[in-house]
Amino acid sequence: MQNLAHKFIVDAHILVWYLEGKKRLSEKVQEIMDAADSQMVLPLIALAEVVHIVERGRTNIPTDSDLLTDVYSDKRIEIYPLTMEVFKRSLTPEGQKIPEMHDRFIVSTGLHLQDLGYSVSILTKNGDITRAGVLPVVW
Repeated sequence: MQNLAHKFIVDAHILVWYLEGKKRLSEKVQEIMDAADSQMVLPLIALAEVVHIVERGRTNIPTDSDLLTDVYSDKRIEIYPLTMEVFKRSLTPEGQKIPEMHDRFIVSTGLHLQDLGYSVSILTKNGDITRAGVLPVVW
């Protein structure tokens, strides 16, 4: 299988903290999120989580529209759908190491991209994802 570009899977909270401009991100994650050549993948389920956070007023991102404008205008971000392949990957032993459904689909997106030949790591502070050791974690 050919070696394709490295992709960073973006967890919901990483996106929120980045768009808020708060200093909650680690230095490594901040560098990746700021780099002009970063290839970031935002699983659709993570985007849905961020919309939920915005709608509940748990962020300084004012509206869903503001959120989507920021995401759509960043050409480095690829929104990745919840496909049948990602769903099936969530049912594998690796996928099942992640107990929470949304997190499982986020990680399974990375596993699916890895299956396609991409080098993948996940940008997250999530303890369950980190402890599972399914994908390399950057924090």
